[in-house]
Amino acid sequence: MSGPYGVEQVEEIKLTVPALVTYSRVARLAVTGLASRMGFSYDEIEDLRIAVAEMCGLLLDNRTGRLTFRCLLTDDALEVEASRTPVGEPPVASDLSRQILLAVVDVFEIFPEEARVRVIKRRQD
Repeated sequence: MSGPYGVEQVEEIKLTVPALVTYSRVARLAVTGLASRMGFSYDEIEDLRIAVAEMCGLLLDNRTGRLTFRCLLTDDALEVEASRTPVGEPPVASDLSRQILLAVVDVFEIFPEEARVRVIKRRQD
């Protein structure tokens, strides 16, 4: 995805779904489809599927609302940011969720006051 003069271009994809467990599958499929398109390996794609499932688990709070996924594609990484509107109760990551996310992605950040979670997965060559 390099642009003119070797400058890295970033593609942005957004997906908004109802904040219901039944729609988390849509988010997983979208993100893993993007990772496949970018040339991630099977194991890396599986890691992203797990990460998106954990992100949904952190943000779903059995209320009405929406989850918005913002994916940034670069030459060697996929950044996924998920947020919930309305914000509602701040998401809290359990120790297990943190361990899972840190095992499957390169960067994991949670912004409780914004009901937002961010992960980055770099493609290994």
